[in-house]
Amino acid sequence: MKMFTNCRFGMMFWALGILCYAQAQVEADGFLSNAMLVSVTLQLVYITKFFHWETGYLCSMDIQHDRAGYYICWGCLVWVPSVYTSPSYFLVNHAAQDISSLTAVLLLLAGAICVAINYWADRQRQVFRATDGKCTIWGKPPVFITASYTTEAGQKRSSLLLASGWWGVARHFHYVPEILGAFLWSCPAGFHGFRYFLAYFYVIFLTPLLFDRAFRDDARCRDKYGKHWEKYCALVPYKIIPGVL
Repeated sequence: MKMFTNCRFGMMFWALGILCYAQAQVEADGFLSNAMLVSVTLQLVYITKFFHWETGYLCSMDIQHDRAGYYICWGCLVWVPSVYTSPSYFLVNHAAQDISSLTAVLLLLAGAICVAINYWADRQRQVFRATDGKCTIWGKPPVFITASYTTEAGQKRSSLLLASGWWGVARHFHYVPEILGAFLWSCPAGFHGFRYFLAYFYVIFLTPLLFDRAFRDDARCRDKYGKHWEKYCALVPYKIIPGVL
């Protein structure tokens, strides 16, 4: 149910929705603005990354721990199609507030780098788990902790906690490029006062969502792994932003 509502409906509509908004701008104004082009392109790059990495999504907090209730299902069926597409929706009627070609290229480059780092981090952890730590990360054997825990059924299990690569920078550093990427496909709308709030609503919503997820995941891991999590936090002391948080 969670895979259907998020991947097959929410994420697919996100892609179709922003393409419809781009077409709507062309029909209304007779051209596609640089701002719309940047916004739609970066979002499509991010969505393509998501589907390329879809098997990794099965290991995410959304799938493994959050229940398929109102929060997830309504969010994927209603919130994602309406809010995640809002930067492009805003640009439909603001083609006149365009950006230069140079600005467009710089935003595309910066946004693509953010999406690439976000994928790179997820891919590092995916390969690490698939090989049981028998791999190299940034050209070196990975640093990790073997954390034992007891399941609800009383079974003894263990997990490998990666502390190398992007996962050695901060425990949830991959949220940083995700937030920056969202900002970069929103900012082509420009900064012209509070009436442009809609263009930035998604990134404003996304930031506390991901920070809350990082804190919730930390609390869950602390309860699950106990002293092993304390050792892991000693290796990777920051939750999200190195040197800050």
